[in-house]
Amino acid sequence: MLKKSYDDLTVILPTYNEGGNIQSMLETLDSLYPGVSIIVADDNSKDETAELVRSFSTKHPSTKLLSRDPSDRGLTASIMEGISETRTKLFVVMDADFQHPPESVGGLYDLLAEGADMAVGKREDKTSLSFSRMLASWGANALAKTYLTVMRRPTTEDTMSGFFGGRTDICQSAISDHGRKFERAGFKVLFDILKFLPRDTVVEELEFQFSSRRAGKSK
Repeated sequence: MLKKSYDDLTVILPTYNEGGNIQSMLETLDSLYPGVSIIVADDNSKDETAELVRSFSTKHPSTKLLSRDPSDRGLTASIMEGISETRTKLFVVMDADFQHPPESVGGLYDLLAEGADMAVGKREDKTSLSFSRMLASWGANALAKTYLTVMRRPTTEDTMSGFFGGRTDICQSAISDHGRKFERAGFKVLFDILKFLPRDTVVEELEFQFSSRRAGKSK
């Protein structure tokens, strides 16, 4: 039986000092999703992250390192650049530290392939977060969902999960037309994107088990 091809998918990994995780993540994605493209949007890591990605890309040319402008740092800015550089029909954004399970990328991809415009990973359990982070995430999500609902924009139960995918064309248009309004140094890029998508955007959700990071420290 022929393996399913993911040559219409790009996985975007925003990174900062993920040298302890990036090699394993790249190998896992390459193994699980034949034909997938990978963009590592590195926010000027001080460790070996960039070198490991460059080494991996010599044997896997579909993997690309974005060495970002040091004067334009931030998680949102990294993801925005990754989406802008995507050349496939679909993309998925995820963390490189294994808190977002690579095995769930396929579920997000399936939702998009079946017709969703956006596919959002919804955390089943946030107990691996510290109490302060869990409280902040809950508050930010409640505010974001209220705003999107009032403005009659597409919304989701977990706008702060950071694990989501979409149709490249509509998200690139949102960034091109409204990117100056995004909080580039912030972490709520999904919320920023949803604010500027068409009101009839179809959003589907996929529950996943949020895990502890394998190596390194949370940013």
